[in-house]
Amino acid sequence: QVQLVESGGGLVQPGGSLRLSCAASGISFSIYGMGWYRQAPGKEREPVASILSRGITNYADSVKGRFTISRDNTKNTVYLQMNSLKPEDTAVYYCKAFNVRDYWGQGTQVTVSS
Repeated sequence: QVQLVESGGGLVQPGGSLRLSCAASGISFSIYGMGWYRQAPGKEREPVASILSRGITNYADSVKGRFTISRDNTKNTVYLQMNSLKPEDTAVYYCKAFNVRDYWGQGTQVTVSS
């Protein structure tokens, strides 16, 4: 059974930081690409960042220079370090594992507000 469990969301003031984690089980983690997506109220889910099995990363223009994705294959975990957070970053953040099949986590809420 494949499980992706996100954690680390919460309420933070503008300019603050959060680190999201996504722990995977039931897959050969090291061969999967991993991605973070987000969905704000009334909007479609959008890609935020991704990291391939070889470590190549990609970011949405809106988060470049502020967010960093990384992975630890020894812990089957992918991270999203989010700095200089803005109110428009408020969304539910989802983790996705992609290879031959895609798997999604349940999401974690991030709220940026003063």
